[in-house]
Amino acid sequence: MATSLVHEPANGIAGERGDTEAPSVRATTLEKVQPASTTPNGDTHSYPKSRLTLIDRFIDEPRSLKVGVIGGGLAGILAGILFPAKVPNIELTIYEKNHDFGGTWLENVYPGVRCDIPSHVYQSTFEPNLDWSDQFAPGAEIRDYWQNVARKYDVYRYAKFQHQVEDAAWDGEEGVWRLSVRNLRSGDVTVENVDVLFTAIGRFNAWKLPDYPGMSEYKGLLTHASNWDTSFDPQGKKVAVIGNGASGIQLVANLQKVVARLDHYARNRTWIAASWAGDERTLEAQPISKEQQESFKDPQTYLAFRKELEDKYWRRFSSFFKGSELNNELRAQFIEIMRKRLAKKPELLDDMIPDFSPNCRRLTPGPGYLEALTEDNVDYIRTPIRRFTERGIETADGKIREVDAVFCATGANVDLVPPFPIRACGRDLRDLWRPGGEFGFPHTYLGLATPGFPNLFFIHGPHGTGPSGTVPHSVEVQLAYYAKVLRKVGREGIKSLQPSARAAEEFLEYADAFFATTVLADGCSSWYNGGRPGGRIHGVWPGSAGHVTAVRREPRWEDFEYEYLSDSGNRFAWYFGNGWTRKEQDPDSDMTSYLKLPGEVDLRDLHELWWDLP
Repeated sequence: MATSLVHEPANGIAGERGDTEAPSVRATTLEKVQPASTTPNGDTHSYPKSRLTLIDRFIDEPRSLKVGVIGGGLAGILAGILFPAKVPNIELTIYEKNHDFGGTWLENVYPGVRCDIPSHVYQSTFEPNLDWSDQFAPGAEIRDYWQNVARKYDVYRYAKFQHQVEDAAWDGEEGVWRLSVRNLRSGDVTVENVDVLFTAIGRFNAWKLPDYPGMSEYKGLLTHASNWDTSFDPQGKKVAVIGNGASGIQLVANLQKVVARLDHYARNRTWIAASWAGDERTLEAQPISKEQQESFKDPQTYLAFRKELEDKYWRRFSSFFKGSELNNELRAQFIEIMRKRLAKKPELLDDMIPDFSPNCRRLTPGPGYLEALTEDNVDYIRTPIRRFTERGIETADGKIREVDAVFCATGANVDLVPPFPIRACGRDLRDLWRPGGEFGFPHTYLGLATPGFPNLFFIHGPHGTGPSGTVPHSVEVQLAYYAKVLRKVGREGIKSLQPSARAAEEFLEYADAFFATTVLADGCSSWYNGGRPGGRIHGVWPGSAGHVTAVRREPRWEDFEYEYLSDSGNRFAWYFGNGWTRKEQDPDSDMTSYLKLPGEVDLRDLHELWWDLP
């Protein structure tokens, strides 16, 4: 029990848990006692007697915290590196349903899978890789990079692979999350307790097939792009690809060259970009030259290269605003790109240009995609699908197209509704967030936590990143924020904390006002709005990447509600302990670590390093 750390007498004071104390409460905590001493001139002195018994612990010894992280992708790996480095006395467990780290880069093995962000940008800020083979690394290389980082920092010691969390329930009395965890190897289910729970399950982790009539009758290969069957040989086959998101675009471009025929079903129009930030993508490999890789051995050269490359991803934020000059330029640029690449079938252009602005949906640099659509063995189909038959797909116009395999690139859990129950205070987070639920979208405080769900936080979840910037940096900043929260919980005797309902409502009010000024509110279907045109934007932060970085630099503690370990309710009882630090008891400790050579002092950091205490 969390409260077992507190030893209070039976007559311990009953303090309230709010920010203010009523006079009546204060009056009961102190009482006058008989004079303790008499001075030579006859004066007497008395001192108030507290009913609070001091707890025999040192203030610089935070309690042990059991922390659970669900998910072992990029975010889970970084949590396994940064949390142990930043949070004293942490007992960390990372629950991962797969057999290894890697997340989406472990699961996705379809032809042509690769990152559309440059390799040297899609890496940890503190663990650069000088040996990327390609400017845009293939999926397997990205997977290997993140697994190697996990090995270097010994993140594997925290992992429980092939363990899937099936239920999370908050025990308010004990102050713990009770997790029902299934061992996918044995099938056994165990219950494990953690003090603080983080979800890092990713946005594109839980893939899902579409729901068309007759799918169970189809006799060919039917699979999702994220569940690719590596035994299937597409050479000379007739195939269909449903969906024109990033994976669908990559599949079409790569399959077209080897299949006999490819039917591409595209329900929504989308903008095809030349690049994200001026870094041109091609369908063919774009290897990094040996000369350039050799130059990276000079740290200053490589740092300059990284800074110049990554700087571009923090710029051009104005392209997200309605009517901005840059957004208008993008529209004209993309139309011209599409016109040139569709030159062999110019009639496709009018059926592909979206009626929404660029950036309403995530831009997709689709090298080779438009060119593939113009080839004779490809049919681009906008007619809605009516049903599946035993041998193929029938569209609304009655036409049946027979195929050997159907690959669904139809997305995943873009609404961010958890794939398992998360229950607290009589409510299930899924019922609040799912379409048609009480909120109908991920209602959060700063994308970090939700009122009514104590000690629960989301890594790289709702409002996780800015529309600009990079994913690794954003996740690292978010984890640094959470480390501050964990340190506060651990050292101050906090049993639970959660954001106030008012703070969450005011964040939503701001987000609505901000997104209304952007093209994200144009009404397209995207993972920004959970696939629901007109739905509330929750896929990105309401502001730039620089903006969200500033917001998450320091927690706003006043936005949280707290419950303390002390049975007395006194917020300082457990925290202050016996009035000593453990460090003071060690004659060999450095009590003056704050004294440094003048040239080593940066006044911006002076007395702000959390671990550097006397």
